[in-house]
Amino acid sequence: MAGVKSLAKDTAIYGVSSIVGRFLNWCLVPLYTRLFPEDMYGVVTYVYSIVALALIILTYGMETGFFRFANHERYSNPDEVYSTSLTSLGFTSTLFFALVLLFLEPVSRTMECGGHESYVWMMALAVAIDAYSCIPFAYLRYKKRPVRFAMLKLVNIGLNIVLNIFFLLICPWLMRVAPGWVEWFYVADFGIGYIFLSNLIASAVTLLMLLPDIVRIPLKFNGRLLREMLAYSFPLLVLGIAGIMNQTLDKILYPVLATSDAMAGLGIYGANYKIAIVMVMFIQAFRFAYEPFIFSQSRERGDNKLQAYRDAMKYFVIFALFIFLGVMYYLDILRYFVRPDYWAGLKVVPVIMAAEFFFGIFFNLSLWYKLTDRTVWGTWFSLLGLAVTVVLNVLLVPRYGYMGCAWAAFCCYGVMMLASYFVGNAKYPIGYNVGRLIFYVGLAGVLYPLGCCIELGAHWADFIYRGALLAVYVFVVMRREHLSPAMIIPRKAHR
Repeated sequence: MAGVKSLAKDTAIYGVSSIVGRFLNWCLVPLYTRLFPEDMYGVVTYVYSIVALALIILTYGMETGFFRFANHERYSNPDEVYSTSLTSLGFTSTLFFALVLLFLEPVSRTMECGGHESYVWMMALAVAIDAYSCIPFAYLRYKKRPVRFAMLKLVNIGLNIVLNIFFLLICPWLMRVAPGWVEWFYVADFGIGYIFLSNLIASAVTLLMLLPDIVRIPLKFNGRLLREMLAYSFPLLVLGIAGIMNQTLDKILYPVLATSDAMAGLGIYGANYKIAIVMVMFIQAFRFAYEPFIFSQSRERGDNKLQAYRDAMKYFVIFALFIFLGVMYYLDILRYFVRPDYWAGLKVVPVIMAAEFFFGIFFNLSLWYKLTDRTVWGTWFSLLGLAVTVVLNVLLVPRYGYMGCAWAAFCCYGVMMLASYFVGNAKYPIGYNVGRLIFYVGLAGVLYPLGCCIELGAHWADFIYRGALLAVYVFVVMRREHLSPAMIIPRKAHR
């Protein structure tokens, strides 16, 4: 239980950067949807979908590989593992950016940015910087420095938001009232390019702030270590590509499969997907703490480490279901984060949130193949999910539009979750209390329609009623788990 409490504490700290940071970034969606029409926001969604895939390729599983080999019994010097990883990523990130510059025009056309090559090279440079920075951030997690990690992530996101507001709101205003202040650098028709420029500047500043953590460790490159890390991480690369394709392929394929107004539909889908990102925030915060946690627990013996894994899964399910209910109960408020023109896509939110919940469980289940160095299984599960994604998008999108994308994601992660559970239960049984987990899912399944399908005639009454249902969920969980407020929020020691 002590290990789980440590996991919860680190998750909370990482959550400051992940949840709060993503929430602030999420707040840019109303700005984008009010300034840009649906088809232009569709281009932003499309570009960032490709960027997410590029980032996975450029990190090629080295983040998890670093944690594995920094705790490896055959390598006693984690600084050597860090330096070797950093050297490898530095070389590949530089090579990537050089190749994009070399083939800038055809790449721009492929990314629906023909005539706007600056969009592409700015995002390519930002991706190269972010890929290189992932190892210094992993090193902070390894060293149990979640506060510095959170601070740097918040600086990155805060700067990105400030720059977006500056370029998209303040500069146009200054061009009207005092053009001499900004006309020497501001181009009014650069449009969504300022979104990408803000991202690039924020990434560059974050890298500068990471320099003390980069140069502090002497350069020690170990070719044999790198070969072993690449052998370990390559299946994770395939896993990562398949995994990110499961998240972004629907957005990449949508312009090809949709029968009409493709970019406008993609813009609506992408904007409403952002509402469901609350679940992604929680999973990301959990993930930052969970990987160091499972590898450190692997040194324990007997049933203690297995119980820690069971407890981690249980509390993940409990909190994720609470988030699901909270978002769905108050969707009437959250919908104002996007312009009413985008509200037609609100129906994707519960489906996407349920899909992300399945993905979170799948991530919990992934510990068995990471601990046993059988990461190839993660590849098979993700490829299975990718096959489901492709087939269902091809079948559903032409008929149902972006709702086909949402249901494809739901089925994809559901299949991956079930496959990982059954194979893992045979290869490395953890002994999860499946009955209890199903009970909590069933409880949320009952409370969800009770809150969303019953209306009392006034918004304030509905909100109070749904808040009471959330309180019922919390009460049942605390009674079932024999928890009390004092156990969750420890009292300060008396002097």
